[in-house]
Amino acid sequence: MNCCGGPGSVLGLVLRMTQFTLAAGSIASMATTSRFFNLTAFCYLIASMGLQIIWSFLLFLLDLFSLVKHQSLLSPVLISLFVVGDWVTATLSLAAASASAGITVLYFHDLGHCHSGEECQKYQVSVALAFLSWFSTLLSSIIMFCLLATR
Repeated sequence: MNCCGGPGSVLGLVLRMTQFTLAAGSIASMATTSRFFNLTAFCYLIASMGLQIIWSFLLFLLDLFSLVKHQSLLSPVLISLFVVGDWVTATLSLAAASASAGITVLYFHDLGHCHSGEECQKYQVSVALAFLSWFSTLLSSIIMFCLLATR
């Protein structure tokens, strides 16, 4: 029996695809700016979202395999691995998004160093997508933890 949002379910597959897409969008938006590498928080955001992409894509493939082959991924060991992986990536994503949001507000709004409106918007979009990616990872993490607690 596959639980709603758990490994090997359609909702789980959608959550992983969402995480992957939002993290990729965050990287794309940040990487298309000319000066992101000058600020450490932005580089950290790129690294964190890169890890999120790898984690989400691997679990997306695992969910897809489970759905195609009709095999259960509800082993307590696998679910524990998913919970820990989600917690790690969620923590890193939240830290990177928060640091980048702080820099965005301080540097571009408070100090007025935003001379190129389009570039500032890209930073803001990147940070917003990172927060959305974190939120979808948080949802997966909560679902996995509840699933683990019922085992």
